[in-house]
Amino acid sequence: MTNKRISILLVEDEENLHEALKLNLELEEYEVTSAYDGVEALKAIQQEHFDLMILDVMLPELDGISVCETIRLQNNDIPILILSARNSSADRVLGLKKGADDYLTKPFNLEELLLRVSKLVEKSHRLATRKPLEQIYRFGKNQVDFKASECIGKGGEKITLTRKEIMLLKLLVENKNEVVTREKILQAVWGYNVYPTTRTIDNFILSFRKYFEEDTRNPKYFHSVRGIGYKFTE
Repeated sequence: MTNKRISILLVEDEENLHEALKLNLELEEYEVTSAYDGVEALKAIQQEHFDLMILDVMLPELDGISVCETIRLQNNDIPILILSARNSSADRVLGLKKGADDYLTKPFNLEELLLRVSKLVEKSHRLATRKPLEQIYRFGKNQVDFKASECIGKGGEKITLTRKEIMLLKLLVENKNEVVTREKILQAVWGYNVYPTTRTIDNFILSFRKYFEEDTRNPKYFHSVRGIGYKFTE
């Protein structure tokens, strides 16, 4: 890490909890900016860079899930840790699908919160220092030429890729070893106005397996994460 203090946007409307979290984060030497409702949080994000956002779900003006979704629609990759009194698996999945990186239910253990914050700060640092992909990317026996929109697959054959195949492949490789949510793929590859079905993305993943996997039934590189998204591992 650099000597620059890590900046966190804390969005929580419950005053006592907000002050307690702020105090403990500052004791860990984080720089904390406060917001108490969803609209205020979005304004802060537009005006300043933060390394992490801690976001309550039940907020005045605009709820946390909507805040999270709006931030991702703006293609902002800031790591987001959601805090919520809602502890069902459906609520958790919804938060993750809308772009949260982590989801912690109230009441929570302070030590666990600080550990999760530390992990997400590391992720923020990786994003900030991530090198752009080179034109030619190799994995296993495969090779992708992003500029020429073509690849050499597992059998050595040259394959011409469509624009959307290249865009999706690039997005997955840039986020290798991390789940990319369906929503993020739709925003980045298909744009905001045309939303295909999950089956459409599945078909692209199946094509990638056909091109690149030695065993398509037991993929090594391209994985579907049920209910959340897709992942490229190397």
